[in-house]
Amino acid sequence: MIEQENIIVDLTRYRNRLPLRNKFARALWNVVYCLFFRTAPFSLLNGWRIFLLRCFGAKLKGKVTVHHTVRIWAPWNLEMDTTGLTKDVVCYNVDRITIGYCAVISEGVYLCTASHDITSSNHPLITAPICVGSQAWVATGAFVGMGVTIGQGVVVGARGCVFKDVEPWTVVGGNPAQFIKKRIIKEVDL
Repeated sequence: MIEQENIIVDLTRYRNRLPLRNKFARALWNVVYCLFFRTAPFSLLNGWRIFLLRCFGAKLKGKVTVHHTVRIWAPWNLEMDTTGLTKDVVCYNVDRITIGYCAVISEGVYLCTASHDITSSNHPLITAPICVGSQAWVATGAFVGMGVTIGQGVVVGARGCVFKDVEPWTVVGGNPAQFIKKRIIKEVDL
């Protein structure tokens, strides 16, 4: 058995395997993001930001709002339906991020579809999509890791870190996120 602590692994052999077309598209998006997206801070300019995202391939259905401080890595990997991204959300969407109907993504949430294979000496990029179900709420400062499906009606508590799929209509929280309780909606008379 080899002692792991005495092994020196050369991690400088990493190569970005994303195609040149992807790199060019991201470079162009970054210019547009800095010059035209971020500089449109008023809610009246939401339509302009939505237009820019659609120009770069985002699939946006219904009434969608995206705050000007949202950071989207690749708009062509974003799909949303009648929902919004609030202040300081990060969509590191090397792979697809799908956000369902009337889901809520709160301030400072980090959606991360990529990582690196830590068992390989050349540390290759690995990706998997994220899906946030309809009527789910990912609360302030939460982290959602690659390959995670958040079921319909789920609540991810503030600062929760989700690394595994979450069953529909449950409440989870903590790091790593754990089941807290079932989410039961009470009817309210108006």
